[in-house]
Amino acid sequence: MASVSELTCIYSALILHDDEVTVMENKINALIKAAGVNVEPFWPGLFAKALANVNIGSLICNIGAGGPTPAASAAPAGGPAPSTSAAPAEEKKVEAKKEEESESDDDMGFGLFD
Repeated sequence: MASVSELTCIYSALILHDDEVTVMENKINALIKAAGVNVEPFWPGLFAKALANVNIGSLICNIGAGGPTPAASAAPAGGPAPSTSAAPAEEKKVEAKKEEESESDDDMGFGLFD
């Protein structure tokens, strides 16, 4: 779990990004001072350096995305190439199953206004 110091620096960096201000140590310190939070002195500089060359907008948008995917040619030498056509067919089956389930929920014998 993150400490109060870490969370304060995270929120400060997000505020600066939202206001389209470059995340710098002095800017983080100004927000921390305005908030009246006691932070260990090394945190603002650490966050400023860590975020100096990072696109914070893309970092926020890709929070749920995993890391880099493994190479598609992971098959052993001389073995068959991995098939990529099976994935879309599986997705269609899952979608069709979800539709059937939602339709069957509607036919439970009672309605909202009965």
